[in-house]
Amino acid sequence: MSTSPQEEHLRVQVNVFGSGGANVDTGFPVLDRLLGMVAEYAEFDLVAAVAPGRAADDAAAVGGALGDELSKHLRDQHARGYGSAVLPAGEALAHVVLEVSDRPLLVSNVDLSDTNVGGLGTDVVTEFLRRLAVGAGITLHVRLIAGDDAQHVLEAMFKALGVALSQACRPRRTRQDEQQ
Repeated sequence: MSTSPQEEHLRVQVNVFGSGGANVDTGFPVLDRLLGMVAEYAEFDLVAAVAPGRAADDAAAVGGALGDELSKHLRDQHARGYGSAVLPAGEALAHVVLEVSDRPLLVSNVDLSDTNVGGLGTDVVTEFLRRLAVGAGITLHVRLIAGDDAQHVLEAMFKALGVALSQACRPRRTRQDEQQ
């Protein structure tokens, strides 16, 4: 479980060898649904909760806490440490690529700065992803290939993020595995 003294109002737990179940309450139903998609597509079990009445920056703090939780799995000596996925949602198509890095950063061409989806400002989504990258210690590239509907764009991004994280946390195949 990941909490810091500044974020005692925040709880995040991840089982990367789960079944895709999520129990998420960030105070933003849209973000809750997007994190549920990450869990489903990654096949992780995810618990994330923010104390009621907290500010939007606390929703972004969930990204950092999730990254902290994933870091140990991504950096496990048997983990692949990288992943890539392209997934659609309606007319939207997003590509997410990530790799464990000593220079964590977010690179994205997604600009929904004038959009507000379900009370969630897209600057919160960008900050969520940035803090996820820093917490996990990954280089995270998010590319929107196509899409006009902001909800579909977010769904495609988070579905692809789930698959890429799953790939990165899974054990590497060894020569011994290939010979069996």
